[in-house]
Amino acid sequence: MFSPIKSKKVYEYVIDQIQEMIMEGTLKKGDKLPSERELAEQLQVSRTSIREAMRALEIIGLIESKQGEGNFIREKIEGRFFEPLSVMFMLNRENPEDILELRMIVEIEAAYLAAKRVNKKDKEELKELLSRMKEATNEKIRAKVDKELHYRIAKITGNYFVVNLLNGISMLMESFIIYAREKILEDIDDNELLIMQHEEICNAIIEGDSDKAARAMRNHLELIVEHMVNK
Repeated sequence: MFSPIKSKKVYEYVIDQIQEMIMEGTLKKGDKLPSERELAEQLQVSRTSIREAMRALEIIGLIESKQGEGNFIREKIEGRFFEPLSVMFMLNRENPEDILELRMIVEIEAAYLAAKRVNKKDKEELKELLSRMKEATNEKIRAKVDKELHYRIAKITGNYFVVNLLNGISMLMESFIIYAREKILEDIDDNELLIMQHEEICNAIIEGDSDKAARAMRNHLELIVEHMVNK
């Protein structure tokens, strides 16, 4: 029924305090942390505990150690921060329903926002990606362009977390898109349908029609659900 309550190790309390200071805005990107000696005195813990905490925070990508300068909150945490998330998704890749639900939640809204925020340069890039998809000579190239197109839509949103979430699980997304396309083409043997769906999504974004873009993305993802889950 109940599990024994285990007390935290001292260095975990140090990590908690630093994370709380970041959440509160006391510590910001690029800020230098006090020296190990100063932290040990302020927190009234051993320098060994401080070193363990710094090592753990460096591993997860929250801080970086600069030789001769000290420890700093990372300026760019995106890649390192999302790596654990990517690993988690890779370990759970046998559950396509979960991945599809995430894509529904993120990508339908991404298409909606992209249509609101698209600029001239974005429109040209979407058109170029569509041309590459249509002109691709084999399925491997089409799958690669497929992934690029979905990332491009995320980037157009300008939303930091949407972009980095998809980048963080890029390996999974790539293998998932390849597998999804294979399953659909096995069942319907119609590559034109996939091209047409991506064209509808892109054209709606280019037109700046948010509702149409979200609807087109939903239709595309529902096709994947139909052929990967509802079997």
